[in-house]
Amino acid sequence: MSTARKLIDDCFVHDSGRMRHDDVLALLADRLAPVAGVETVPVIEAAGRIAASDVTAPIHVPRSDNAAVDGFAFSHADYRERGGRLVPAARIAAGTLPDERLPAGACARIFTGAPMPEGADTVVMEEDCLVETDGTILIPEGLKAGANRRLAGEDFRPGDPVLRAGEPLRPQDLAALAATGHDEVAVRARLRIAILSTGDEIIEPGRPAHRAQVYDSNRPMLLSLATAPATTVTDLGHVGDDADELRRTIARAAGNHDLIVTSGGASRGAEDHMLDVLDRLGRRHLWQIAVKPGRPMMFGQIGDTVLIGLPGNPVAVRVCFALYARAVIGHLAGAAFSRPTGYPLPAGFEIARKKTGRREFLRGWVASDPETGKLVAHKFPRDGSGLVSGLQAATGLIELDEETSTVARGDAVRFIPFAEMALPTGT
Repeated sequence: MSTARKLIDDCFVHDSGRMRHDDVLALLADRLAPVAGVETVPVIEAAGRIAASDVTAPIHVPRSDNAAVDGFAFSHADYRERGGRLVPAARIAAGTLPDERLPAGACARIFTGAPMPEGADTVVMEEDCLVETDGTILIPEGLKAGANRRLAGEDFRPGDPVLRAGEPLRPQDLAALAATGHDEVAVRARLRIAILSTGDEIIEPGRPAHRAQVYDSNRPMLLSLATAPATTVTDLGHVGDDADELRRTIARAAGNHDLIVTSGGASRGAEDHMLDVLDRLGRRHLWQIAVKPGRPMMFGQIGDTVLIGLPGNPVAVRVCFALYARAVIGHLAGAAFSRPTGYPLPAGFEIARKKTGRREFLRGWVASDPETGKLVAHKFPRDGSGLVSGLQAATGLIELDEETSTVARGDAVRFIPFAEMALPTGT
């Protein structure tokens, strides 16, 4: 395991007010660092893993000039001098080397991907030619020199970058590695994440529940969100509002995980114990953010293990994971710290009054305006942070900054698709 820092051992904010969204991201980007170790894996097993180092091409790709089509290879100078009439003198299939230099006035039957014979610089497609009775190949006029020829090294040359450290390996990256002759690649080891739900009101789905209880929807959601090729996720289950049991569970998890993500118990209520547990076991670096939903969220560390304490309501859990935990996980796992990309769109809704001084994220989706036909951002009509149905309806989040106090139809808002807020997976 790498000994690189996870968090600088000082406080970001410690009960001194609510930190703004941009400040939270800026501090996390500055204070966090990749911690996952490095291992070498076969390229065919590396999809979605995080590149641990830069990779360059050791060879030319293609290795030599080759034909881009099935047809005839020839010297363009001969083609001009002989009026397009050339004599077939060789047959070159893909994967075979030409036997000898192409004689003057001759052409070679060639197939896609086959290396060009010495003396040839142009290829004509087979269907564009005529074969005369004596076997001479008649090539049409107007063909440019170098037509239908792929040049050696036009894709990669020795020393060209193939991968950059910190990039998740996509299918096309695996193709590039293989094309340049790499059968193995150095990647970051999988980040070890533990997921825990808290609260006396929480009960496992499938069990009988009375009306003061709620089924645990956060843990299945978080387990799914945290699962990626670059992570290994442990389900710690559920612990009630018992400070001693919470402390024991989290202390055990800190001993063999890089990151612990909890939901619930992050406020200052009499039955909210996460703050005290973290303060007793480690250090709390951030608590209370000027974001809706998600205000009672905390970051800290227990030894070398990072802890993210999310709120208890499902919408706040989803939003805070998308905005903050996702970036933390990706960066600890070896990827660059990244903010999700949003897109400006006109609002298809109105908000008469919004509290300023905090960033708000609304559940929404993009659809055509029935009157104008233009794409607009629509918001879920109900704003409750416990409404899972709103998460189901949404395809992303609508971001309203701290200065926004009202929204009229047509006003520009920022829409962030959920796809932009997923862990780096290489897809």
